[in-house]
Amino acid sequence: MRQSEALEPHTATHSHLSKEQPELRSGRRLKRIIAAASVLLMLTAGDTAVIHAAAPRTNPQAEQPGQRQHMLGHDQRIILIDAGHGGIDGGTSYGSILEKDITLAISRRLFLLLRADGFDTILNRTGDYAPSDENLWLRNRSRHLRDLAQRKELAETLPANVVVSIHINWAKSPSKHGPLVLYRQEGRSFLLARTIQDQLNQLYGMKNDPVRGKPFYLLNKITATTVIVEAGFVSSPADREKLCTPKGQEEIAEAIANGIAAYLMEV
Repeated sequence: MRQSEALEPHTATHSHLSKEQPELRSGRRLKRIIAAASVLLMLTAGDTAVIHAAAPRTNPQAEQPGQRQHMLGHDQRIILIDAGHGGIDGGTSYGSILEKDITLAISRRLFLLLRADGFDTILNRTGDYAPSDENLWLRNRSRHLRDLAQRKELAETLPANVVVSIHINWAKSPSKHGPLVLYRQEGRSFLLARTIQDQLNQLYGMKNDPVRGKPFYLLNKITATTVIVEAGFVSSPADREKLCTPKGQEEIAEAIANGIAAYLMEV
């Protein structure tokens, strides 16, 4: 993810707004979003039986689902997994490798792992499309801002308790590598970033610290505890080995899931 994800100024053109009463527009907007969220909840509930077979855990404790679920708890807290980019928005790239494809692959695996552990988890993008395509309520010329606003609106409508946005990094130098978790200046966001960063550091053999992501829209706008996970650098040959293989993607998802679980046991 590059700086294009940063907070953009609100440039809505009011001349294009409908003459309907604001409360009517708001009501219709929320009905659409709640309906979409309800479908997602039903879909995820129906996937539970598949998850255990599709996502075996390497941790021995995973073979004792009753024990692990009791340890982690299941108290109706909703985790929203935000698969970065999608559709027309490919994100960053390296040759034919697109960020949107990697983020979706990791996010799907993360979704399955968290559901297998008994957490109420929603994945906001299940295919190659941009959330901005579903945003019919924000009159703004910026497709990018409509995309971010749609992601934020879903988080608020659920409402989500934890939001983890998955992205991939890029740098001019191929030697720059490793995971990075961004947080907002708030205690719970930092704690979540810290636990995820620790798990990813173990996977990558690094000692990175989480970083405050001050300019980023989702960190500034979403009420829930939110972090952005830069899972590695697609520009790094070493990181691509993890980012672009099923085994590596599973390991990354496992590390993020363990970080989320560690956070939820602390709060």
